[in-house]
Parts: sequence; C-alpha cells; structure tokens
Amino acid sequence: MALASRTTGNPYLRNARNVLRNVMVAGVPCKRTAWGDGLDQLIEGYRRFRREGWPERQRMFQALAQDGQRPAALVIGCVDSRVDPSAIFDVAPGEILTVRNVANLVPPYAPDAAYHGTSAALEFAVRVLRVPHVVVLGHGQCGGIHALLRGAPDEAQDFVAPWMGIAAPARAQALCCDTPEAQQRCLEHEAIKLSLANLMTFPWITERVADGSLTLHGAWFAIHTGVLALLGPDGTFTAVA
Repeated sequence: MALASRTTGNPYLRNARNVLRNVMVAGVPCKRTAWGDGLDQLIEGYRRFRREGWPERQRMFQALAQDGQRPAALVIGCVDSRVDPSAIFDVAPGEILTVRNVANLVPPYAPDAAYHGTSAALEFAVRVLRVPHVVVLGHGQCGGIHALLRGAPDEAQDFVAPWMGIAAPARAQALCCDTPEAQQRCLEHEAIKLSLANLMTFPWITERVADGSLTLHGAWFAIHTGVLALLGPDGTFTAVA
C-alpha cells in the first residue's frame, strides 16, 4: 500500500511524511543540524572499527554469524548513555543480551494487545535463548527515578511519566528518607527490587527459577565512582570487592 493512501486521514502519519520530505532529498540528508554532526561522529567511529576493531574481531563475528548466539545473561539496564552494560561488565559481542528502558524497569506480566518491548525481550531471552541469568541493573543519578520523585517535566508526560508509574509503589518508602540524595538513592534501590518482584509475575520465569535453571540478580552502578553493588538476600546492596 502506498504511503499516501495509508496516511490519508491520519494527521500524525501525514506529519511524519512531511518530516521525511524535509529531511531527505534523493536519499541524502538536506538539513544539517546537531544530529548531522553526531552522525558524522558515528560514521567516523564505524571507520575506526573497520580499520582497527574488525581485523581483530573478524573471526569472532563470523563465528557468531555461523553458530548463533549463546548469551550467558540478560541485563535489563537504563537507557542512560552513561551506563553501558557491556562496558561495566567488560563483555564482548554475543556474551550478554541487553534491553534498556527508562529507569531499568520491568512491568508486570500482561499478555494483552498492547506493545510490550521489555516483556518481549524477556520472552526471547528466557524462553527462546534460555539464558541462565537475568540482571536488573540500576544506577545512580537516574533521571527517571528523579522524575518519579519530583515530577516529570512537561516534555516527558506522554510516555515517561506513565512508564515511571511502574515504580510508584516504592516512592512512599523513599520519601521517608531525610535528604533528597538519600531519597534518590533509596528509590533507585527499591525500583530494582520492585522490578525483580515483577519478573516473578511471568509464569515462565517463575517456573525456571523454581527448577533452578534461572537466577535473578539486582545490581546498582555508581556513575561517579564506577563501583558496582549487588543486591543480597538481606535486601541490602554491597559493593563488589
């Protein structure tokens, strides 16, 4: 079906078509904004990869293409650009799966007609690839957690504010802390625990945890110090030695 016929009567799709017309002329970007500079930087990074990284890793990528992936864990992380699971755990391509969203949240199990990106990633990792570990990786200075505590900005009301409602049950406990810094840290920790609890609402996760083939973990990363803390059985986070 042609784009014109699909967009008839839909102002959002018509606007998207107009944006595409403004951005692309014969397949070449015609408006050079800050994104244009950013794209140049990404392309230069790709060239470095082809020049320096690819020769060293060619066999590894070819083996992954031929044999498929067997990741050891799924890491549910935050979209925050400062918190890269592959960098924190020093892993190579093919070693872990990652799904990243605002504030590393896991919604409850809800197999309905809505779109569920994080739940789809969980199903793929746990049921299809059968990873043995799932890690919920939170971090310090999380903007999503701050939005839940202090209110999301006007520009983040369509999706961020409702999404952060997943962690709303933990907000009251955090507000009992004495300082804004302590409230932020507490809610970052409690949101990890809540996401772990939500993981156990997925029947196929509960089943695998019960038979010992899957283990769930909570972790928190301090951006300013680079220290990783793990959630223990007593509910506290302890720095990795």
